[in-house]
Amino acid sequence: MFTGFTPETVDFLWGIRLNNNREWFLANKKQYVDTLYEPMKALGKELFQPFLDHSGTLLKVSRIYRDARMHHPLPYKESLWICIRQDVEWWAENPCLFFDINPDGINYGFCLWRPRVSTMKDFRDYITAKPDDFLELIRSTEEAVGMPITADLYKRPKPTDNPDLVPYFAWKGNISCIIHEDFSESTFGPELAHRVREFFEKLTPIYDYFSRFRV
Repeated sequence: MFTGFTPETVDFLWGIRLNNNREWFLANKKQYVDTLYEPMKALGKELFQPFLDHSGTLLKVSRIYRDARMHHPLPYKESLWICIRQDVEWWAENPCLFFDINPDGINYGFCLWRPRVSTMKDFRDYITAKPDDFLELIRSTEEAVGMPITADLYKRPKPTDNPDLVPYFAWKGNISCIIHEDFSESTFGPELAHRVREFFEKLTPIYDYFSRFRV
């Protein structure tokens, strides 16, 4: 059960940013496990509860160790994240719901970071065939979360005969709806899980919509 992060969690995150080396990490590994990794796993379990019956959907909880194959100069990440997504080869090409904690605060929401060109073509074909369904989805989701869904744009938007779809034919990638919160008293305690879960539930319709274009 998720009981919350603590100020010690933040202390560790700043510590690893300022002391990204094996000696410091080993000396502070218990703090990492107790105040960051175990709470993150518990949070993931709570956030994943509504998705238990979503076939093909899984929960990923990152770890702090960098992949040695990437030859990164620093051995440890300075953030941890949770990702709810389809069982696919590369998460960045597919939609996900995520939560991230790092020295600067927390971030959570929906993201389709680097969709394939073919995926965006399928998306444009689909909304052309059923524009009203998509436009209603965008309207209802933005109303529910109280913020817009944004995206990186093509320099030259793809053509469409439907003027209502023009903004969405410009979408290229990084389609997202994300909340950032600085650390505060509301970060510490079990209420955080309820807040993030509620936001995920409001974003699930758009997550499901883009999941139809999975690769």
